[in-house]
Amino acid sequence: MHSKLQRLLSPRSICLFGSDWAENVAKQLTKSNYSGQIFAVHPHRDTLAGIACVKTIQQLPFAPDASFIGLNRSASVAVVRELANAGAGGAVCFASGFRESDLDDGELLQTQLVTAAGDMPILGPNCYGFINYVDNAVVWPDQHGGVTVDGGVAIVAQSSNVAINMTMQQRGLNLAYLVTLGNQAQTQVCDLVDALVADPRVSAIGLYLEGFGDIERFCHSALRAREAGKSIVVLKVGKTQKAQVATFTHTASMAGGAAASSALLVRLGIVEVSTISVFLETLKLLDHLGPLTGSAIASVSCSGGEAGLMSDLAEGSELQYPDFSPATTSVLRKILGLRVTVANPLDYHTYIWGDVPTMTDCFSAIVAAPFDLHVFVLDIPRADRCDPSGHDCAIEAICNCAVALAERGIRPTIAVIGLLPENLSADVIDKFRCADVITLHGVETAIAAIDASIRAGQKGFVDSVIPMLSASVSTATSKLLDEVSAKKVLKSYGLAIPFSAVVSTLTELQQVTKNKEHSWVLKVLGVAHKTEIGGVRLNLRTEAELEFAFEDLMQVAASLSPHDLQQQELNQGRETQILLEQQIESPIAELIVGVSRDASGLMLLTLGSGGIYAELIKDVTHLLLPTTANAVYKALSELKLAPLLKGYRGRPAANMDLVVAAIMAIDAYVVDQGEGLLSLDVNPLMVTPTAVFAVDALIEFV
Repeated sequence: MHSKLQRLLSPRSICLFGSDWAENVAKQLTKSNYSGQIFAVHPHRDTLAGIACVKTIQQLPFAPDASFIGLNRSASVAVVRELANAGAGGAVCFASGFRESDLDDGELLQTQLVTAAGDMPILGPNCYGFINYVDNAVVWPDQHGGVTVDGGVAIVAQSSNVAINMTMQQRGLNLAYLVTLGNQAQTQVCDLVDALVADPRVSAIGLYLEGFGDIERFCHSALRAREAGKSIVVLKVGKTQKAQVATFTHTASMAGGAAASSALLVRLGIVEVSTISVFLETLKLLDHLGPLTGSAIASVSCSGGEAGLMSDLAEGSELQYPDFSPATTSVLRKILGLRVTVANPLDYHTYIWGDVPTMTDCFSAIVAAPFDLHVFVLDIPRADRCDPSGHDCAIEAICNCAVALAERGIRPTIAVIGLLPENLSADVIDKFRCADVITLHGVETAIAAIDASIRAGQKGFVDSVIPMLSASVSTATSKLLDEVSAKKVLKSYGLAIPFSAVVSTLTELQQVTKNKEHSWVLKVLGVAHKTEIGGVRLNLRTEAELEFAFEDLMQVAASLSPHDLQQQELNQGRETQILLEQQIESPIAELIVGVSRDASGLMLLTLGSGGIYAELIKDVTHLLLPTTANAVYKALSELKLAPLLKGYRGRPAANMDLVVAAIMAIDAYVVDQGEGLLSLDVNPLMVTPTAVFAVDALIEFV
């Protein structure tokens, strides 16, 4: 499909159908100086924005590469069929009222549209079209703010209005393509990624999406982009919607659709960002320098406040500020004097301000140092109320450094950051662009964009080649394995469980615990969430404590309503049972390990602080299954409880090999179950210095 899409997106001929909206496209094509042929088809008009009209498609001299169909939905289907039969390159379907609408015949019309198109690519319906700024092909019925470029990034968006706004950016972003998807009746995001990756003029791809469409095809497209060395940046909207199918487990309540989509992007090595500004700034960095190969950043400013801000905002990101080397430090001390502390981030003060040669020497020493990115914090006073000429010295010195590097055949890795996005005007951006220096707008946004560019350059996604577990989601009533049965199954996969016994009478309890010096736990069986109904008793050591807790829990069990019980049909007519279990003493940490099936069908592994802490302090991370031991190690290291596992303040450390092995045992079980498994919880997974135990478990099947 991608070669056909390339014909559509880089057309040498364009045909317009319709009146007002088609006329808007004609005007935009004229404004952009499109050099290809433009045709118009209209049964009743002689001209369209100065273009001579023919009455039918058959009267065209040849099949056009691209068409804009600004007609009603029924007429659009008919025109698409004629274009496909004529061998046209593709079409933009502007009309709405298909599957995305509430109209009764919307689904039927969409099916007819796709059938009519056959293998001819169509964008939409309910789609504005596309803009190719390299070839000046503007198949777009509205204003836009872009200009002709030799190459740059491509943006694919599901929202036409957001796409329009992106073209209005004044950040110096080289935008080569802007393509809108509409409701993706036929052409999906993966098809466009394939086509854009194949265009050598495209440096990186940005996706503004609500969903990925066919996940398997999207994965293949993402991997092809990685193989071609073209990074993908994703801004996904609609994260607040819950998308989990499972209902009984803690895991399902903690992992909405955003968790699965984010885990998918991590698996594929795709960078995810959260705002439009970071989206654009990241794409700009990737276009200008490509993914950063490391995280070593040099920060330079003439203010201690700015230096401190750069340091503080990098906290929790991938950015690192290594010290300058002794040689660089020595040079800087000679230039700046003893009153300036040489550190990274550097506040060089204002002692050399206005002295362009000295500023150039200072900055040259810094950009010559082997950092992955050299950042200069600089805000220019507004020209309508102030005189900005006093800052020309900094602009000139920075540009001098970049030009000197270029003359030696070295590509400058220099970025200028304005604390506020409006403090770097178009004129200033152009001055820096001429010296091959990139500008970043807004310090928080810039830090996030640099962080994303570092992540784009990381090569730690070796598990991306592992096939992901995915299945259609069943709406059938689920069934549960209770704690005893679930732990027995997991034990067969190598997961350790504490000594336990199921008892129905006080006599049975006494027989099991006789002559055993342990702390014990008693639990009511047959309940999914035992703590919520007061069905657990801990730290029982004496015979009296055990007897009192047992009688108490028998009363709790007797008071349960059918709604409280899991697998009600299995509990009917069965005597009340209590689970007796040896309590794990002095654990280092408690983890929750959960598996849930996302609405997309992907199986999501959730790791977090055990018990209630995963929800209270939001200490969770997610991976897609199956996974690898390396990925599990990395995920555990990102949790807030990671210091406990490493041995916090002299306390014993966990055997991480055992912890990871326990989680990989769960992974193996899930893989073997395939589509039948809906969700699984091990909460807590108790970690001691020498062992790891599944203390509670629940498994849900379709």
